[in-house]
Amino acid sequence: MKAPLPDNEIERLGALYSLDILDSPAEKDFDDIAVLAASVCEAPVSAVSLVDADRQWAKAQTGSEVAETSRDVSFCAHAILGRDLMLVPDAREDDRFADNPLVTAEGGIRFYAGAPLLTTDGFALGTLCVMDTEPRRLDMEQQQALRALARQVTAQLELRRYAFALANTTARLQELERRKDDLAGLVGGELRSSLRLMSAYLERLGDTGYHDAEMGDLVARATAAHCRGFRELIDHLTTMAEAGLGGESLHMRQCDLTRVTQRAVEAVRPIAASKHIWILNQAGGPSLPIIADPVRLEQVLTHLLFAAVKYTPEGGRVRVGTEMESGPTVRLDDMDMPDGLRPDLFPHLYYGAIANPGDVPGPDRGLAVAKRILDAHHATVALSDRPGDGTSLHVVFPYASMDPAALVRDLAVA
Repeated sequence: MKAPLPDNEIERLGALYSLDILDSPAEKDFDDIAVLAASVCEAPVSAVSLVDADRQWAKAQTGSEVAETSRDVSFCAHAILGRDLMLVPDAREDDRFADNPLVTAEGGIRFYAGAPLLTTDGFALGTLCVMDTEPRRLDMEQQQALRALARQVTAQLELRRYAFALANTTARLQELERRKDDLAGLVGGELRSSLRLMSAYLERLGDTGYHDAEMGDLVARATAAHCRGFRELIDHLTTMAEAGLGGESLHMRQCDLTRVTQRAVEAVRPIAASKHIWILNQAGGPSLPIIADPVRLEQVLTHLLFAAVKYTPEGGRVRVGTEMESGPTVRLDDMDMPDGLRPDLFPHLYYGAIANPGDVPGPDRGLAVAKRILDAHHATVALSDRPGDGTSLHVVFPYASMDPAALVRDLAVA
């Protein structure tokens, strides 16, 4: 049974295409999530699947070499019609899939579970799905972990779009600084004398009603010589007017760092539970007001916590807290284990987010993107690693009294 199109299909495809992710090379950030989903759900096949207009394409997968299938036979095309996990315990017993060639083929799909990749605007881009050749079910802990991992995929996609937009905003502001100097010279210099001459000529013409041929000739030559200058002036002003029109800018407002951190902890907790990792949440203290985009900041903190869980041995401990240091602060401690096992978080944070914060392809690109969003929030990131204590990450934000407009102006410096 072919899946019907979602009611918002045109807008959904627009959201998908805006990410520029289709047919992109494999990336470890997404590969890791696919592997973790397969492990958590004890499934042989897992994929990060994106549903295009007429196909389903896998950004990441494990247990299968098929990167693309027709949308007509796609399980995920059905899954994106809902807002929650789609579970198919036995595809041969489901009217939607009983005749599907992916099911009827030898060794075909019998079990499917797919969590929609829902953007913050409510568009389902695809799914994080797991499959098996035998009928089966997921327990509640596995279902919660699959949902949480799907949210992590979507956060990765959205954060990259915003990081790219911030880079463009920074470049535009730097260009405006250069153009501002050019504009001052243009208006204050050569154009001013032409405008003064033209004004005098028109004033005399209005007073006397007679055309002064000599002055008219001067005005004609002056204006002709500076037509290019007038065009440049218009171009300058147009560029300055358009500079702040980026649709992907951060939406900065006052919010509570403690509450944002608590939401991030709860988003990652099901993933940690699937690896038997204990998250000690100490982010329950007093309110810490900051100026931030609460949605993007929560995604960044969720990604940092996910990295801690991903690089911590099974049975490890992660501690999260908020406090007041030199400013409102989030503290993340990936703690050493009693038997001497150490988390592997430090090198990934250091080389992915601290030493190389640019948005470049690599195994820790997601951490570099997170660092760029934190830079736009004017947050200071400190990282330490000590045997016996583990890895400690401190993210310190400015006080909420900072003028939000100043944050936009200062992006060129970030």
